[in-house]
Order: sequence, then structure tokens, then C-alpha cells
Amino acid sequence: MEAVRPSIIALLLCVSFLLWDRLSAAPLNQRPIIGVLAQKTDDIFQFGNSYIAASYVKFLESAGARVVPISIKLTEAEYKKLFHSINGVLFPGVAHLQTSKFAEVSAIFYNLALKAKDEGIHFPVLGICLGFEELTVLTSGENLLTTTNTSNLPLPLNLTKDALHSRMFRNFPKDLLQALQIKPLTGHHHDWSISMKNFTNNKMLSNFYRILSTNMDSQQVEFVSTVEAFKYPIYAVQWHPERSPYEWNMTWEIPHSPEAVKVSWYLAAFFVNEARKNFHHFSNTAEEEKALIYHYPPIYIGNIFKLEQIYLID
Repeated sequence: MEAVRPSIIALLLCVSFLLWDRLSAAPLNQRPIIGVLAQKTDDIFQFGNSYIAASYVKFLESAGARVVPISIKLTEAEYKKLFHSINGVLFPGVAHLQTSKFAEVSAIFYNLALKAKDEGIHFPVLGICLGFEELTVLTSGENLLTTTNTSNLPLPLNLTKDALHSRMFRNFPKDLLQALQIKPLTGHHHDWSISMKNFTNNKMLSNFYRILSTNMDSQQVEFVSTVEAFKYPIYAVQWHPERSPYEWNMTWEIPHSPEAVKVSWYLAAFFVNEARKNFHHFSNTAEEEKALIYHYPPIYIGNIFKLEQIYLID
């Protein structure tokens, strides 16, 4: 029998690898929908009951997702139904940590996301600022936050060794990661933080989350500023990536440089791509269309508050 030529063997191997790549590559949801939790307007605005800052919506839409507002007036059964209809959830933040409906609803989605992952279903969660703080409370079971002088402070990130190999940052361009570490590209607008001391001393937190970055406030208090869970698709940033492209109030120290905007884009793309791994869906098209935020007109409030636009939800 004539020996098979090496060139034919190489061709067959190449075709085999291409077929394997196609078969092994996980399919992605090309129409991801992400829920954004509403917040009470108490002590912030004098109208409406709850709202979502439009910058969070734009942040997600910029990476190819649609948004469903999550009302704070639903029943637990309605929240569970909504969880099985959307592909991820964002916990936003503007005000202080609340022991309120915001915390209650966050806990429902957080626990459902953990349960889903344990059952092999990928459902990502992103906490920003107050959302970051809420996640530390949900994971640890207690409020370990401490006051920091970070209410209006753009900062570079002190990236840890784990950050370079993290799910969140590993696809960032190298030059952007370098800029993140030396330039004040992240806007910090919070009065509370989780200190490194409190974080590392709490086994619930240190065993659950990988620290990706830290920062130091003006009083030399070191705090955790970026984390991702070890085994769950749960991510949190103490800073505001959504503000660099979309919020313009002059009293807020918001970095608007091209690099700061790129950080926002890359983080949005990362989280939306996480949501693409989930295939929850609404029971029908009419129900899906009814739930989308397009039914809520954005309202300009830049003349009375620091945010440019909001959606009134309830």
C-alpha cells in the first residue's frame, strides 16, 4: 500500500483542528438583554419613586446589549421570572449603601446567580460603586465598609498580579492596562469603601473574590477597588466606568480622556460578552418588547442634579 504523503497528513490534521475549534467553541447569545436595578429617588430628587441613571443604559448599549429596568416594586415571584428572562444584571450606584428595597432585590438576583452557576448556567452580575459595596455585604453577610476620602477623586488603579490574568482585564490592550496604572482614568465618587484590612480578614470575602486592584485615599487608607469572584461570574468595581463617556457635570471630577473612555468601552464589552454566554429569554416577543427600557423616555436633569439624564421607573 502506498504511504500517505506527509503533506496530506498535515492537511488532514489542519482540517481536523478547524472542525474541533468549531465544535468546541461555545455558541453565544447574539441578542443579550441585561437588567439594571432601579434606585429610590428619596433624598436625591423631589419627583418619582425610583430611577436609573441613563449613563448605565448607554454603557451597556455601547457594547451591544439591550436593557430591561428592574423595578423595586415587584414581588419575589416576579423577580424570579425576570431572572429567567434576562442574561445578566447590573447593580448601579449613586447614593449611600441602603438597607432598603435595593438591598433586598440585589440579594434575590445575587442568590439566583449563584444557584444558576452551581447548576451549570452562566448568569453574570456587575456591581458599580454602591453595587460593589452591596456585593461585599451580600457575600460576607455583614457591613464591613469604612469611610474613605474618595467622594470626588479620579485615580489610577494599583493592579494586582492577578489582574493581568483575570477574566475582566486579560483582553484589555497592554498599553491601556499600563495607562490604568499611572494615569487617573477611574472616577471615584463614594464615601464608603471596603478596606484591604477588612477584606483580607474576612474569609467569606477573601475566599470568594480575587482582588484585581486597590487604591489609597488621601488619608492613606488602602481599599479594594476591583474584584471578580473565583468561580462565579460576579464582578465589581468601586469606581464609575459609565461616567467617563456619558456624564459631564463640572462639579464631578470625571476623567474624559480618550484612554478613560476606552476603559469604559472595554469593561462594557467584557460584561456584555459575559451576558452572551447566557440563554435565558422571555416567553414571547411581545413580553420581551414590553419589558425593554425603550418605553421609558430619558429625562434631562442636569440643571437640578449632577446626572445628565435619568429614567423614572416607578
